[in-house]
Amino acid sequence: MRLLERMRKEWFMVGIVLAIAGAKLEPSVGVNGGPLKPEITVSYIAVATIFFNSGLSLKTEELTSALVHIKLHLFIQIFTLAFFPAAIWLFLQLLSITPINEWLLKGLQTVGCMPPPVSSAVILTKAVGGNEAAAIFNSAFGSFLMFVECLLSGRSYAKLCEKYKLLCTDVLSSSACGLLGDVRNIHK
Repeated sequence: MRLLERMRKEWFMVGIVLAIAGAKLEPSVGVNGGPLKPEITVSYIAVATIFFNSGLSLKTEELTSALVHIKLHLFIQIFTLAFFPAAIWLFLQLLSITPINEWLLKGLQTVGCMPPPVSSAVILTKAVGGNEAAAIFNSAFGSFLMFVECLLSGRSYAKLCEKYKLLCTDVLSSSACGLLGDVRNIHK
């Protein structure tokens, strides 16, 4: 009985482990063009659903109070966009003297410089009872900063513009759902 209770409490982690195990057993299900169509379901439907649900559960006061925590946002952005990439770079300097494939190291460097995905940041913050409004803001703002950085650096940005447009749509729909939820609660 205790195992079942523990699994109910840790449902998210159990789900992640099951998803990883399923992907290992049958990887063809989740590839682009496969039966799950992740190029559509993950990129558009899943992220939009996460923002929609977050927006419905988020009160306007929570969102506005989260926006004024300048020190929190500054800390998060510096940590994710400066400290963490620098720590990864130092780690890669150590790994560069090993026989690890050069492309694997480049991939690790690339991932280390990216902001956390909006969907996982919001889900994990909500799962541990954290400040969901701050997570939404910082994830969206970090992605926006990376968009601006790519524009300023002159990198190809056609696909990035499409992702940014999608992110803005998701954030706006999330905020609108939060406002609708507040209006509905006021009139009860």
